[in-house]
Amino acid sequence: MKSAKNGRDGRARIIEGALRRFSQNGVSATTLASLRQESGVSVGSFYHHFTSKEHVFGVLYTEILGMYQDVFLGELTRHDDARAGIEAIVARHMAWCGEHPERARLLVSERPPRRTEPGGPEVAEARRSFFRQVADWWRPHVKNDVLRPVSSTMCYVLWLGPAQEMCRLWFAGAHQPTEEEIRGLGEAAWNSLRMT
Repeated sequence: MKSAKNGRDGRARIIEGALRRFSQNGVSATTLASLRQESGVSVGSFYHHFTSKEHVFGVLYTEILGMYQDVFLGELTRHDDARAGIEAIVARHMAWCGEHPERARLLVSERPPRRTEPGGPEVAEARRSFFRQVADWWRPHVKNDVLRPVSSTMCYVLWLGPAQEMCRLWFAGAHQPTEEEIRGLGEAAWNSLRMT
């Protein structure tokens, strides 16, 4: 019983330490030794749970992406009105980034794992499922001539691109967004995506 608990704790400590290191230094600048040092686990314990730094990142990225997508979809499905949904997602995105700055920094700043990399297949599947659910919400609004028919890439860029840039400034310590600016980002997203 004790060893199983310690095993779970070791894995959790590695993930928590990786979140701190990756968020502060970036994935490429973080060494395997620094991950072990941050988590306080032995070499054997690290390799019991993960095969490489990339494996840790793949697992961590997948977990963060799932957490973000759950919040996004939970907020989106609360809104039947297109404008309310578009603007609420921008506000929720900014709030989530403020509540989880280390996690958000990884989503905003790091390249997601590719299909051939650890975590890549899971990220690809999570994205497929996520975009399918967003499309299910979007489609009736297109049919009713409220929202523009756009690809998933253009939807993301027009909906959250400016908010992502604001987050980058925020994380860099260059600017703290105001409530008025966040409302402005939501309004800009609506104006970009609505039918004119």
